[in-house]
Amino acid sequence: MPQERPLMLGVVGDSAAGKTTLTQGLAALMGVEDAILVCTDDYHRCDRATRRQLDLTALHPDCNYLDIVAQHLTLLRRGQAVLKPVYDHRTGTFQAPEYIKPGNFVIVEGLLALSTAPMQRCFDVTIYLDPEETLRRRWKISRDTAERGYTTAEVEAAIERRKADSRVFIWPQKEVADLIVQFYRPAGEPARAQAQLSVRLMQRHTLSGPDLTDLLAKSNNGGPPVVRLQRDVWNGHWPVDILEIDGSITPTQAATMEEVLWAHLTRSGYQRPDLVGGYKTGANRHHSVTLALTQLLIAYYLLTIRAHWPVGLV
Repeated sequence: MPQERPLMLGVVGDSAAGKTTLTQGLAALMGVEDAILVCTDDYHRCDRATRRQLDLTALHPDCNYLDIVAQHLTLLRRGQAVLKPVYDHRTGTFQAPEYIKPGNFVIVEGLLALSTAPMQRCFDVTIYLDPEETLRRRWKISRDTAERGYTTAEVEAAIERRKADSRVFIWPQKEVADLIVQFYRPAGEPARAQAQLSVRLMQRHTLSGPDLTDLLAKSNNGGPPVVRLQRDVWNGHWPVDILEIDGSITPTQAATMEEVLWAHLTRSGYQRPDLVGGYKTGANRHHSVTLALTQLLIAYYLLTIRAHWPVGLV
């Protein structure tokens, strides 16, 4: 019998868009024996000091070994191990490489993971994280000052310096993603807490989505509609299905949605890790219902695709 290859998930987005938060929760959900995490930002060509000397940002392709990324992703897709570089974001230097052997799922995240055709061909599912820009700036300042040793002024200057590279090299990857995930504050509610953000998932028809009929029927039972699905919406390029979950969702409504999703996931042997829905602000951990539901929905997507698309070795 042919050996099954891993199912490959690629998650991209601008700096501090929430890639690591989303993928760590997914990996915890799938289990450490089933899923491995790979960060393509470890493949920087230059350390932080060299980038400053060359006046290059980490978002620029010239600052990354994208050909080696494609090579390693191809090997992982074939079920083979790689020796992955490791970049320490706290110090801006390189550490000892890490031996990576793929499990049933390979979850890849990074700034440029979908920037070339050879990398794009390695993935079965691709996601672009596109949060409201005000939120992303806030998240980047919070993360880089708490974890990477920058001052607020330095982070704000870096955001401005990277704007051109974001527009040229990061944003175009949205056009090739199967699923676009947008966390946002509803209009007229600028002060809404981060844990109560709304989320919009825009699915292209390139992705075989799960049946959400039961989820939609139960989620809005007994209250105002906080979950909405629009099908075949023209986004200017192609039709998409749009699922929105309002951050005002009540604990009862959220629990109902989670139970529906867990009913599918537990049948496949997945448990309920505490990290699902978890995120950090500085050194403090918090929980977001819409983040948890997004991670569960993506896991449901992956299991649906795994069940319907046999993935023999190539």
